Amino acid sequence: MVERIGAGDFEIAVSVPLVLEYEDAMLRHRGGLSAGDVRDIVDYVCSVARHHRVFFLWRPLLRDPNDDMVAEVAVAAGAQAIVTHNRRDFLGVEKFGLKIWSPQKLLERIGK
Repeated sequence: MVERIGAGDFEIAVSVPLVLEYEDAMLRHRGGLSAGDVRDIVDYVCSVARHHRVFFLWRPLLRDPNDDMVAEVAVAAGAQAIVTHNRRDFLGVEKFGLKIWSPQKLLERIGK
């Protein structure tokens, strides 16, 4: 799925707080990536993503406040689904018309 980012198969929606959280998490758990690599990845995602300002907060909605940021951006973007391996962390977003898909489900839906 990561290889398909920016290829036009699906859109990514971000907000400033969400990007900062992703960057922080990637810097803490970067595996073999350098800090520069992480910043390059984040910059690329930002260059191809749809940017949204979130003017509403439903917190707390989910168990993890960082997951709330994902849900808020998905609603602001009018997204069809949140794509995650952690389906149970996003239980509750269905009330906003969002589906929860695994990365495999997304790839199946786009025919990859």
